[in-house]
Amino acid sequence: SVTFLGYEIPIGNNLIFKHENNSKFTFGVEICEDLWAVKPISSDLALQGANLILNLSASNELLGKKEYRKELIRNQSARTNSIYAYASASLWESTTDLVFSGHCLIYENGKLLAESERFSLNNLMIISDCDLDIITNEREKNATFLNKKNLIEPQIIYFTFNETETNQLHRNISQTPFIPKTAQEINAACSEIINMQASALARRLLQIGANKVVIGVSGGVDSTLALLVSYETFKKLNYDIKGIYGISMPGFGTTHRTKNNAQSLCEILKINYLLIPIENSTLQHFKDIDFNENQTTIVYENAQARRRTHILMDYANKINGIVVGTGDLSEIALGWSTYNADHISMYNVNASIPKTLIKTLIKWHAENKFDILAREILYDILDTPISPELLPSNNKDEINQETEKILGPYLLHDFFLYYGIRFGFNIKKLALYAEFAFQDLYDFETIKQTLKTFYKRFFQNQFKRSCFTDGVKIGTVALSPRGDWRMPSDADPSAFLEKIENLKSIIKI
Repeated sequence: SVTFLGYEIPIGNNLIFKHENNSKFTFGVEICEDLWAVKPISSDLALQGANLILNLSASNELLGKKEYRKELIRNQSARTNSIYAYASASLWESTTDLVFSGHCLIYENGKLLAESERFSLNNLMIISDCDLDIITNEREKNATFLNKKNLIEPQIIYFTFNETETNQLHRNISQTPFIPKTAQEINAACSEIINMQASALARRLLQIGANKVVIGVSGGVDSTLALLVSYETFKKLNYDIKGIYGISMPGFGTTHRTKNNAQSLCEILKINYLLIPIENSTLQHFKDIDFNENQTTIVYENAQARRRTHILMDYANKINGIVVGTGDLSEIALGWSTYNADHISMYNVNASIPKTLIKTLIKWHAENKFDILAREILYDILDTPISPELLPSNNKDEINQETEKILGPYLLHDFFLYYGIRFGFNIKKLALYAEFAFQDLYDFETIKQTLKTFYKRFFQNQFKRSCFTDGVKIGTVALSPRGDWRMPSDADPSAFLEKIENLKSIIKI
């Protein structure tokens, strides 16, 4: 306890507050993740007489967390025969890496009495009448509340068995673990994700007093999703959509297809579209640094990426807006970006969305948000090979640099990202899962080489993640150095790569 203004204030997680004249009105308090524990504090509070549980929470939102949270509270309210009132932090918390929704719930004996709207920009309050007589009556019939003895010490019985390797698994392993299975689940997930992305960006714009955003539109899936999220954000805030500026910056490898798709989408959305070619300014830059423009090295590629970022940043300053980043979780994991170029923005809405999920989100937009004309453009963007378009092509109708031919399939990279980072699988188990999941799609050598690429690039490019742009966490995998992923930039991947080299196929064909 502490003494404050002459009062002795008790502190602890075992406090029960009882009304002096009404013993039925007795409440206890637990904080946020107390509810998520193996044995929630509210269980003990209920056994000691608290029939109302209050939870003051600062629970960030993640994909699927709303349903999980509601089920936890419903079950705890039913299990403890209690009224459970839950109030979480609002959207006005910082969105540096997370987004909060202000989710508020009241359950009575497992029955939902009231629930707030999430991601509201206004202050909300929920009110419900709760019946303490119902709770008292239910507890009188529940034998659990009659037996309050301490837990019995367990007796440990040891056993053993012979471990054997198998070339068969009796479980389904999804090739796309970031994507829900059913159409109904996909629809719910996509709606939730877009709401979270738009709410996070809205919170940042309101904080800095900006009503303009700048996006580098390439005609690829990442910039397309960032554009769609910005569009949803402006609708949420009732901002003029002319405050969205899509800037196309064709370079030496830009094709007509991607350039035209970027322009067409901006025009259909009725946002501002700017065309700023970068070939001449990049050639001048090559002269300034005495670089041979015929050498298509990393200098040739990175100079274009940095030129584009230079334009985006300065234009954002010109209109008092911010640059919305487009880089996705898969690219962040692999370091498939130019340092201090597309690696940096002022707020990245795609920071925890992997490539496979980005395609699903765009497809969902095409099917649910737009008419046939926009739908056809979005489908063509989805059908376009993924490419940074930095290397020159003799034919402006053909992409000369396909990312998946260089890195390996994003299907595999996202699979490794999910099971390797989310669950910490060792190399052997990760390869085993991949071989079973993709046995009808990729041979073992493709899986092995892509796994090698994943770990080599993941370690080599941590330095890019160490100075990570603010961006909202959406799912259970995120790589922000301020939150989920704290890794030294000079970590050595040798042990991982050696294990990959020694991998053997498990499946016998």
